[in-house]
Amino acid sequence: MRLVVAFALVAALTAGTTGALTFREARTGVLQQSQDTVIKLLRTQIDRLAPELGVPPGEFELRRFATSVAGAEPAGTWRVLVAYGGLSATSAPDDPFEELTPALRAAVNSSTATVFQRVDSGDHTSLVVGMSVTFTAGTTATGHASGVQVFLTVPQTTEQAYVDALVTAVERATVPALGLAVLLALLAARGVLRPVRALRRATRSIAEGRLDTRLDVNGSDELADLSHTFNETAAALEESVAELRGMEARARRFAADVSHELRTPLAAMSAVTDVLDEDAAHLDPDTATAVRLISEETVKLARLVDDLMEISRFDAGAAVLHLDEIDLAESLRRTLAARAWTDLVDVRLPSPDALRGRVDPRRLDVVVANLVGNALRHGARPVHLRLYEGGERTAVIEVLDTGPGIPDSVLPHVFERFYKSDAARTRTEGSGLGLAITAENVRMHGGTVRAANRPEGGAVFTVELPLRRDESTRGSGQ
Repeated sequence: MRLVVAFALVAALTAGTTGALTFREARTGVLQQSQDTVIKLLRTQIDRLAPELGVPPGEFELRRFATSVAGAEPAGTWRVLVAYGGLSATSAPDDPFEELTPALRAAVNSSTATVFQRVDSGDHTSLVVGMSVTFTAGTTATGHASGVQVFLTVPQTTEQAYVDALVTAVERATVPALGLAVLLALLAARGVLRPVRALRRATRSIAEGRLDTRLDVNGSDELADLSHTFNETAAALEESVAELRGMEARARRFAADVSHELRTPLAAMSAVTDVLDEDAAHLDPDTATAVRLISEETVKLARLVDDLMEISRFDAGAAVLHLDEIDLAESLRRTLAARAWTDLVDVRLPSPDALRGRVDPRRLDVVVANLVGNALRHGARPVHLRLYEGGERTAVIEVLDTGPGIPDSVLPHVFERFYKSDAARTRTEGSGLGLAITAENVRMHGGTVRAANRPEGGAVFTVELPLRRDESTRGSGQ
């Protein structure tokens, strides 16, 4: 559109400028030719009639002279005023001769040359010519003024018609010029913008993940070079992404394989540590401390392996929801009771069966356990757990603590895998995957989870879950 408008403006400016210059020159030529013709004919007529004019002339002679001069124009458009001293006469009786201006009369009084002036007479323009009648003595070429002055007025209606015709012609020529300019602009825009639009579509296709998109390279201009560069960039990007995907797939497979291989020895180690824990009271203090340390680390390692296996299932798209309609409040109470957190958490839950929804009970348990456990480990008591119905048929779960809160620089990263707010902390009580697993489970349910800081202090985690879900919901499709 900008290109079309630019072409139209350039065409309009060019046509207008050319038309104005042409009009001015043509108008000047028409008026100049008319003026020269009138003056030449007037001089010829005066030269022919002046010898018959007596000096000093009377009023009757002045009127006859004016009528004779006016008769030189067959169309009868001339009006003549002849003056001598205080006497004057016109070719038409009682003609006021309003076109004669004081300036023109003064110019004739001060010079023997022929002078003229164009006067606007309202609906038309008139040419007023003034000259002094001179006589030549003998053979000398120098004339002397007779005192007789002749003034002529001619309406320039014909010339005005020519000028109006020029204006009409310019106007008629401008419209086709603008139309041609717009047509050329459309053709030029099509030729320029077609490859640009193709580049835009290709770029959008690349952004949508179709990395095999390529452009047709035609010609050898700048756009062809741009298309060629785009194809090279897309090919390099496709190769890099393919390599990264391969590395990511190998890393996921390695983590899954390692986790799977560790489960069997960890099961055996857990059984052994359980036995050692039972006998720790009968061991010497140093040995008992070592046994308890091994038992704790084995539990942490087992939890880490389980989390890695869960993350691997999410990455592979193998995680599946097993939906069941349950009482959400009762499910949250069971989660706290199973982990002996009932006395550690202040709960605010609706009455039994007041809030039911179709969820995966196991995954809901994981979500609540991870959030409450995180609040107990990193926040401060009291920890609050709330459940209520939100807008648009959603269940809202809030976990609040009264600790120092989450630093603003950490908030955007709390749900990232293995993220640590303190780089110096190489080991933590958890696996670093709990909140990431929570976010994945909430996403599978079609819900949202977010973290924030409370104005009165402490952190708050908010989960919103839709209350109604299709039984066929799959994790990979959410």
